[in-house]
Amino acid sequence: MSIFAGWGARGRAFFSDNKGPWGAPPGSGGGEPPSGDEPGGPWSEPPKRGRSASVSSLDDFLKRSRGRFGGGGPGGGLGFGGRPNGSLYLWAVIALVALWLLLTTMHRIAPEERGVVTRFGRYSHTLSPGIGLTLPSPIDRVQKVNVEEIRNIDIGSVAEETLMLTGDQNIIDIAYQVRWLIRDPEQYLYELAEPEETIRQVAESSMRQIVAQVTLQDAMGVKRGDIEARVQEEMQQTLDKYESGVAIQGVAIKQADPPAAVNDAFKEVNAAQQRAQSYVNQANAYALQLRQQAQGDATAFDKVYEQYKLAPGVTKRRMYYETMERVLQNVDKTIVEAPGVTPYLPLTEVRRNTPRTGGQ
Repeated sequence: MSIFAGWGARGRAFFSDNKGPWGAPPGSGGGEPPSGDEPGGPWSEPPKRGRSASVSSLDDFLKRSRGRFGGGGPGGGLGFGGRPNGSLYLWAVIALVALWLLLTTMHRIAPEERGVVTRFGRYSHTLSPGIGLTLPSPIDRVQKVNVEEIRNIDIGSVAEETLMLTGDQNIIDIAYQVRWLIRDPEQYLYELAEPEETIRQVAESSMRQIVAQVTLQDAMGVKRGDIEARVQEEMQQTLDKYESGVAIQGVAIKQADPPAAVNDAFKEVNAAQQRAQSYVNQANAYALQLRQQAQGDATAFDKVYEQYKLAPGVTKRRMYYETMERVLQNVDKTIVEAPGVTPYLPLTEVRRNTPRTGGQ
């Protein structure tokens, strides 16, 4: 029984207000804490030095947790000296990463554009108009290409002569414009090192080839449209062989003249040729008019002859009257034939033959 009584006393001492399981230290009264000179029990609080080194309550623990993660202290997320805590840097980095992912993975492609995607510098695929998704940069990169914009290349000008040899061994100074657009963005970007320079050289080569097959007059005049169409076709065939991804929309000749040294003389010759051609055209028009008039007269005579065969006497008299009417319609003299009347009195001859009397 004494053993159980001893253990009971020890249990009461453990759950009592004393700081140690063996009661209050000597020299202290009841449950009062020991003084600085008296040692405490094994579970008594160590002497305090400045701030407490242990978490004494749940509130202290929460306060320390908030302070550690930027939520505690009167300065909000600021630490000592007003400097931001590491958590603000963390959130800033997260925001920048999210913005970077958003800008480099989502791409808006306009209706007239195509997005060429390269993955680690190698062509991957082409984005159609709309919103396209790719891997973030620098894994995927997108280059937008306008496939509906018509571009122009001017070859030759007034200040710069572009001389070519025609089929009749004449020299012509020609200036023209090439209109083109991008048909295949992948081929346009990766098959040609300098697309515009390639198109320019192909245009010059095609124009020289076609002009060498026509005469100078044809190149300057009536066959200019035919030359433009043939140059466009030749250019397209050549560029398709190069897999350039370019579509030629048209070729327009803006100037086709002889060289400047002989331009004035050639203009005079050309003007003379135009006048000669004008005279020939006028002569042809007059000949055509006469031919049509003769055909009309012949047709009218055939109709009169048919009537003459039916009634020769009546037709003869009618033709006689019509002829006399045409002859006498502008005569100011009238001749009347009647019995006993002199139809014509030659007054001039009578006066000349009548002798003159004196004083008259």
